[in-house]
Amino acid sequence: KRQAIHVVVGHQADQVRQALDGDVRWVDQSAQMGTGHAVQQALPAVAEDALVLVLYGDVPLVTAATLNTCIQAASGGDLALITADFSDPAELGRIQRDGDGAVQEIVEYRDASEAQRAICEINSGIMALSRPRLSDYLSRIEPANAQGEYYLTDVVALAVEDGVAVHGLKAEAPEEVMGINDRGQLAAMERIFQRRAVASLMAQGVSVADPARVEVRGAVEAGQDCFLDVNVVLEGEVTLGRNVRLGPGVVVRDSALGDGVRVEPHTVSEGAQVAANCVLGPFAHLRHGTCLEEAVKIGNFVETKKSVLGRGSKASHLAYLGDASLGEGCNVGAGTITCNYDGIDKHPTHIGDDVFVGTNSTLVAPLEIGSGAFIAAGSTVTTTVNSGELAVGRGRQRNIKGWVRPDQRKNEPEA
Repeated sequence: KRQAIHVVVGHQADQVRQALDGDVRWVDQSAQMGTGHAVQQALPAVAEDALVLVLYGDVPLVTAATLNTCIQAASGGDLALITADFSDPAELGRIQRDGDGAVQEIVEYRDASEAQRAICEINSGIMALSRPRLSDYLSRIEPANAQGEYYLTDVVALAVEDGVAVHGLKAEAPEEVMGINDRGQLAAMERIFQRRAVASLMAQGVSVADPARVEVRGAVEAGQDCFLDVNVVLEGEVTLGRNVRLGPGVVVRDSALGDGVRVEPHTVSEGAQVAANCVLGPFAHLRHGTCLEEAVKIGNFVETKKSVLGRGSKASHLAYLGDASLGEGCNVGAGTITCNYDGIDKHPTHIGDDVFVGTNSTLVAPLEIGSGAFIAAGSTVTTTVNSGELAVGRGRQRNIKGWVRPDQRKNEPEA
């Protein structure tokens, strides 16, 4: 059972605090005197009977399975640490084993001989041991190294000296313990993370056109037989039902899409709830608070915000629906907008069932339109339209003959 997470911060501590959101206890290491010194700062707040698991903030890809293995190996009073074999271990600390394969010590690169630097097994820094043993070892380590720092790794040699078993457990994949020191490494780790995330989706029954061109940036749940085309981005809390199809360039953020939803290319859904069998896009934008009931169609260049569309309603192209509620079976023509903002406050538009809104209509909120009403194309509607009524809100057309004689028209400039 986890008792507490202690986060030791020093350099740029304020930025770390801002970036990390969670139930943690902050520990300040005002003078950065090594990893052993960092753990010492946190130890007074750790329960006496605790098993301590030490992790590093720049090693993000270690798995829960690896950590559980480490904890289990140390639960009997031993010391356990995670290692890995690197083809190019660079300047990482090396694992020194004896002839029987038992871990003897960890040698830091700057303190290692040429023979020791040839070792490919490295120390990840992740270890687990009891709080009493850790406290004892930390009190005994000395800064007898090229850096003049207190190395946490020195506790391994002390454990061996005391006859405590040291379990060097290799991670399943070296990438689990890779650290990040620059932006190039950060980008490389992101690719590994994305590969894992997409593989997890495919294991759930999701088909992916190109696993290298899908981005998972949150927690995603997906039903069987979904399909993700290239350059799809899934961000935040995302739920996909069965047989959902996401076209190229689709972004789904903090949204739930029901069974059979089809999202055409370059559509963005953020904070939306979409019921089964809806069709979205291409180039549509569903903003926060959008709620679509079954079989709704939101077409190309349509934007919705805090709006509810009833079953079977559709806005096929070039419309804005903000702070609006539409009943079932409505049709919203191209160029229609709800004027929901008066410069100070937002106002709602309520539309009943089976309403036909003609092309290029302007609906000035607050507004009520009853079921079965018709809005003539090109109308500006400012007052209530009752059920079954036709609203015409436009100037009468007049055609004036002889307005300009053909010989008076200016010649078109040459291209």
